[in-house]
Amino acid sequence: MAAFVFFRYAQTPELPQWAVGQADLATLAIFMGFVFGCLHWMSNLIADFSAISRLPYLFSVIFKGLFLLLGATTIAYVTQFLNMWAIENHMITLRQMLTAHVLYSPSFQALIVYLVVVRVGLAFIEQMALLVGPRVLLNIGLGKYHQPRYEQRLFLFLDMASSTSHAESLGDYRFSRLIQDSFSLLADTVVKNDAEIYRYMGDAVLIHWPLEEGIKEDKCLNIYFEFCRELKWQRKYFEEQYGFVPKFKAAAHCGQVVAAVVGVHKQEISFFSDVINTLARLQDQCNPLGQRMLLSGDVVHRIDQQDSMYQLQNLGLVPLKGKQHPIEVFGVSPKTSH
Repeated sequence: MAAFVFFRYAQTPELPQWAVGQADLATLAIFMGFVFGCLHWMSNLIADFSAISRLPYLFSVIFKGLFLLLGATTIAYVTQFLNMWAIENHMITLRQMLTAHVLYSPSFQALIVYLVVVRVGLAFIEQMALLVGPRVLLNIGLGKYHQPRYEQRLFLFLDMASSTSHAESLGDYRFSRLIQDSFSLLADTVVKNDAEIYRYMGDAVLIHWPLEEGIKEDKCLNIYFEFCRELKWQRKYFEEQYGFVPKFKAAAHCGQVVAAVVGVHKQEISFFSDVINTLARLQDQCNPLGQRMLLSGDVVHRIDQQDSMYQLQNLGLVPLKGKQHPIEVFGVSPKTSH
């Protein structure tokens, strides 16, 4: 709104007819910015918590644009009502601010078009951020990874247990809905623990942090156990829809990776390192070792175990498929006080 008011009026030698003084321009920007900011928030809230969230993102973009247009029209009629009230009460300044000339002038119409275009543009950017991840979209836009760079990263691998038998019993369509419902519960805990989704791989998902961020406050552990609690809280829904509550296994590993943007027509930030291969092999050991979640020694040695809410069990050196040397592996479980 500040940009609109500046470019529309700042260069004109005379104030618009409805303005009493220069301060009215700032009043317009603040008032309209607040109102349309609220409409922006409301459209996001409705779209995220209704059936619109399951529709193609083009419908969400259109809905948010129409919602803003409806809001602008409503404000126009409310403003006209206030104008009539000001006339009856002889409030000259308010009448000048809210005159009907403002509502139906070309400048006001240009304002509405501007806001709708901006809202649709923001909705498109929001949907793109959901598709590739907000931080990934920002980093690609800033060109941060156009040249490969070394980074220290922590990765968490989540995989559905008994997924093959579930897919056979449910069929492809219902199994895909199961995956959608399961990972939709993961979204809040990912945001809460400052994590990023690296990639979905069928019934599995790969999550990552900058190393120090993932270690801090047990975030790499919280995310798995919070996700499991969310699944338990939705037990009734899953049993009604699918006949069971899905269970997941997890593993975490960390180390140095090379991050770089790959692709031309479809770009993404990829990580190149043996860390991810080791992580996948580590997760395969959950069933043989009878553990829900496994950590590599590289992760455990960086965790402050004294203040941790989790009990770590040293399982010794474990050989991994395709790896020349065994690695130190730990099991994880919440402490009884947690």
